[in-house]
Amino acid sequence: MSYYEVLDIQKEPFSTSPDPDFFYHSREHTTALKRLEIAIRLRRGLSLILGDVGAGKTTLSRALLQSFNGEEDKFVFHMILDPDFKSEYQFLAHLTKMFGVSPFLRSAMDHREAIEKYLFQKGVEEEKTIILLIDEGQKLSLPFIEILRTFLNYETNEFKLLQLVILGQMELLPRIKKINNFMDRVSLRYIINPLDENETAQMIYFRLKQAGFSGQRDIFSYEAIKKIYAVTQGYPRKITLYCHNALERLVMEGREVVTGELIDVLAEEERQWGTDE
Repeated sequence: MSYYEVLDIQKEPFSTSPDPDFFYHSREHTTALKRLEIAIRLRRGLSLILGDVGAGKTTLSRALLQSFNGEEDKFVFHMILDPDFKSEYQFLAHLTKMFGVSPFLRSAMDHREAIEKYLFQKGVEEEKTIILLIDEGQKLSLPFIEILRTFLNYETNEFKLLQLVILGQMELLPRIKKINNFMDRVSLRYIINPLDENETAQMIYFRLKQAGFSGQRDIFSYEAIKKIYAVTQGYPRKITLYCHNALERLVMEGREVVTGELIDVLAEEERQWGTDE
């Protein structure tokens, strides 16, 4: 029998890919998602979402995109997954190319002017909302943050021409505080905290259900879930990894239920690799 047949599922329930269909709406993530949607629809400008590694920021960004499905005629999303560019010019050139602006521009000033013209045309003449979503925001260097700050100056009397959403790790915060007039431009600031123990259990069974699990039997024991929370401290990425490894071991060893003892074994293996912080 296959992995799926043994577990009575149709999909991989604990993939680490940011599939919005497997996005668990915890209290923290739901608040962040709703506030982001409001900020974008009101065209308020800069939104900053911070959280530790594995807090679920990338999956949150995919859920945000999904929440605007069917409104592509009004909302245009552009995404940068890794803002690690070598120079200001390369960063600006990437933006103009992404926006569909003519790439035959010689100077950084040419790129800035082209971006301003693009935002005015789309935002005012075509009445569209342009959103630039930057993941891994902690990789933004100070010069790039300064460029983004200047883009926030592009506005009408009523709204910002660019809706900028930056998702990053907590180390980004002290860096942006060094930029004059940046923090006071943040219309939405939110820190995503880990799940609590109850939400950890709900996330596990939500993802199993999304994968087609009928729920007619318990795959994870009560003790296993308590120990998963203890070793992951409620960080979604770690929860996902532990659950996948536990199900893999369940199938390989012909077990019926993931027990607390199995989670102890997995945690010890993680400590041996030095990956369980």
